[in-house]
Amino acid sequence: MPPKTKFDREAIVEAAFAIAKEEGFAGITARSVAKRLHSSVAPIYINFATIDDLIKAVVERVFALSDELLAKQKGSDLFENIGKASLAFAREYPVFFRELVMQKNPYMVSNEAVQDAIVEALAEDKTMCGLTYDERKRLLLKMRIFQTGISVMAANGQLPSWLDEQAAEALLLEVGEDLLVIQQMKQKDKGE
Repeated sequence: MPPKTKFDREAIVEAAFAIAKEEGFAGITARSVAKRLHSSVAPIYINFATIDDLIKAVVERVFALSDELLAKQKGSDLFENIGKASLAFAREYPVFFRELVMQKNPYMVSNEAVQDAIVEALAEDKTMCGLTYDERKRLLLKMRIFQTGISVMAANGQLPSWLDEQAAEALLLEVGEDLLVIQQMKQKDKGE
């Protein structure tokens, strides 16, 4: 009888990640992971108390990938980097994007908490230094609406064929710059 193959925690997470990448998080079951590993369900339950614990480990891996995509961006400011990373994530991981961004789910922290952290970080940006907290928050919302929309279109394969990866990023930056200029003009008019 050949020796039993042992599966460590990382191998199990990798198998579950592959399933979720194709089918979404609901596709992660003990049986589906065991089938992918060509094993029984025993290694899964030896390494994870529940399937929810395994799903949480997969979600953590997805968030780490998202952070890596953000860190790879070399744009001139936070808005540009977030926008480009969002587009890249939507293109590379459309199922994850749809599940984490387009649906309410227990895995994402409060949008308010994320928004507040970004608005605070934007205070350091030289193009935003003259804007109040509320102006930065409103500008961020406008930019996020466009960025989310174009990312949704990318994740769902709905971008026009003439809009390749570079053109989509350029459009994202163009709209962001337009919104910033408009906000700065409003601030200038308010100050006069």
